[in-house]
Amino acid sequence: MAARGRVLHHLEHQLPQRRNTVILTGYQAIGTRGRALADGARAVKIHGRYVPVRARVVNLQGHSAHADSGQLVDWLRASPPPRTAFVVHGEPEAAQALADRLADELDWNAVVARHGEKVLVD
Repeated sequence: MAARGRVLHHLEHQLPQRRNTVILTGYQAIGTRGRALADGARAVKIHGRYVPVRARVVNLQGHSAHADSGQLVDWLRASPPPRTAFVVHGEPEAAQALADRLADELDWNAVVARHGEKVLVD
């Protein structure tokens, strides 16, 4: 998603050059540099300044380091049910779909955490 780390230095130096191709792998979340690049941004802000995008940008779908919902449910199936499972990652619709799936398939109390929500864990 090109949010932080060494990739920013690489992008800063490679994006301005037409001879380069930047390959994005997997889903790029809304509001990230990766999404801006995937959507065809002509410049992205890196280290406080706008860097022109002259390189070709390719977004390869289907590659991800994250498990999909089926893999998550299968993995959680072996776990004892918690009092409440909080889904804290993903776009709102996808997070709600996972919470619904945990409720339907595992009979868990599952909710999508709200931004800034505080929960007492005892």
